[in-house]
Amino acid sequence: MNIAVVLRQVPDLIEPPEVDPSGTKFDLGAATFILNESDDHALEQALLMKEAGGGTITVLAFDFGDVDNTLYTAAAKGADRIVKLLWQEADPPTPHVAAAMLAEAIRPLRPELVLVGVNAHNELDGVLPPFLAQALAFPYVGVIRGVQNGPDPGAVSVRKEFPGAVMAQLQVQLPAVLGILGAEQPPRYVPVSRIRAATKTAQFEETEPSAAVDELPVAVRRLYPPAASGHAEMLTGSADEIAARIMTLLADKGILK
Repeated sequence: MNIAVVLRQVPDLIEPPEVDPSGTKFDLGAATFILNESDDHALEQALLMKEAGGGTITVLAFDFGDVDNTLYTAAAKGADRIVKLLWQEADPPTPHVAAAMLAEAIRPLRPELVLVGVNAHNELDGVLPPFLAQALAFPYVGVIRGVQNGPDPGAVSVRKEFPGAVMAQLQVQLPAVLGILGAEQPPRYVPVSRIRAATKTAQFEETEPSAAVDELPVAVRRLYPPAASGHAEMLTGSADEIAARIMTLLADKGILK
């Protein structure tokens, strides 16, 4: 099966994101970028399908953040082809822009299946997968927790999660776009030695799509950092002093009388 996988770079939330002076977007100047978690699962699902039934995997990603390390890791895991979309802006493309550009790059590949993480935590004006499906004129099914080759060569069997952790088994006709929430197993670990080897052998194909993008239906007017509702109190002193302070706090809250 010919599978295309989209990988996105997102800010690492180990550090709280800052709002830039305009108040309408995040300040990414000091951010560290990592692979979007659900995209990592999308790649893992593609690898599992390739191992089960053969085929090829093409990975596509924008030239943004720490993308080269992500792409070399994908090659070390087993991706057959790497396509890097040139991007010169300081901020990542919005889902609408990304969908139009990715669709232009994906069409010549003629994939039977396009896998992409169901969402990313920095998407503010919608999520990418359904926009991409619309741009490709492919059917879309999201919140997928497993994909298997179906008995019909023109379809795949997917496990879709509904609210309340209700699972459904669906047959999806190909070609299609699937929004992956989780692969059938956790993303595999790749030794650093294999990634270093991939840096010497993997070839990136660079493309600069020129797809026209319609005006966004919504605009972000203002972002606000969450307001602190309280602060922790660090207890210091001897064991007796700390115990006494805990007793006082519990009494003040009416827990002890």
